[in-house]
Amino acid sequence: MNNKGWKFTGNERKYVNEVLESGFGASETGSMNERLEKKFAKIYDQKFAITANSGTSTLHMALHAFGIRPGDEVIIPSLTVAMCGFAIWQIGAIPVCADVNKDTFLINPEDIKKKITKKTKAIMPVHMYGNVCDMKHIMEVANSNNLYVVEDCAECFLGADDDNNKAGTIGHIGSWSFESTKHLTSNEGGIVLTNDETLALKMRQFGGLGFKNITASSGKVRISRDLFQNPNWKRHSVMGYNYRLSELCAAVALAQCERINEFVNLRIKMGLEYLKIFENSSLFIPQKTENGYTNSYWTFATRFLGENYGISWIDFRKKYMEFDGDGIYAAHQLVYNEPCFKSKFNILPTPISESLQKELMLFTTNQKNEHERLIQINALEKTLKHFSQFFN
Repeated sequence: MNNKGWKFTGNERKYVNEVLESGFGASETGSMNERLEKKFAKIYDQKFAITANSGTSTLHMALHAFGIRPGDEVIIPSLTVAMCGFAIWQIGAIPVCADVNKDTFLINPEDIKKKITKKTKAIMPVHMYGNVCDMKHIMEVANSNNLYVVEDCAECFLGADDDNNKAGTIGHIGSWSFESTKHLTSNEGGIVLTNDETLALKMRQFGGLGFKNITASSGKVRISRDLFQNPNWKRHSVMGYNYRLSELCAAVALAQCERINEFVNLRIKMGLEYLKIFENSSLFIPQKTENGYTNSYWTFATRFLGENYGISWIDFRKKYMEFDGDGIYAAHQLVYNEPCFKSKFNILPTPISESLQKELMLFTTNQKNEHERLIQINALEKTLKHFSQFFN
């Protein structure tokens, strides 16, 4: 089994020790959450960053900041993870699923237009698999209909469009996850970015138990010991959740941010290696990255056409693993096909997403070096050669 500890050979242990040595109080250089927020905001050139305990919490915070209320509608792609729908359900709103483009696998702005009603208040484009949505078109739709936009970038760190606008900086709020499989990880955690001070304050207070001392720029709640220890001091100005990120997780995430380019570039290298092979295979049609866009390849996503040649999805995956390839992942079930959503919402089907979900194969891109990348490429080449008898 591969040693995954290579991802944590930077300052992770140093920063964790700082937290422990400070007794979970602020160290001499400031709290880890503060340092992480400043670092991440600088990477993306945004004014405000707010950490949270998960990428699902950050979406909930964003929707609250937009003023989404029960009965409102939020448009998401049907081809995405259930957590996007969960955040909408948590705020009491209704998820509305738009279809995706067959070539990019990303939400289709034209179908977004068709799904807008008087109840629509926001759009949640999801940069699936590391690829970047057509945000120019999406923002045109949003602006013409007075809608908020939160970009879900959980699978897309440093992805960009053809004008080099980074995913997560184009809409009103960008949201990222630090879950264990992501480009950067602290095991669990998330972060949001915005240039809007009002939205930042609402998100920070909502995720920080509504402490009134919280500001758009700071999550500190104990500004004055004399006030905080006074029996007449009132602490909470709004209702809120405890979505705060632990200092230990923030310490790890901070160290990971220091190597963000390294981690993203490794994923891209693996993605481009796959692309060379898949582009020449009759069995696959890879996810399209638009000209000038940067795909950060959280995974390599491709349509599998083997069924046309009598090769099953399961059989290809099994043979690939026999040749020492990593497991091949399937796309998540469409949001509205998950039992929990079927029982609560009447969501119209999306035909392109329905077709893609059954075809997609997702190949790992988290290899640490050329040697590990070569193992995957060799396994893929052997697998394609094995099945060549079916289509040559």
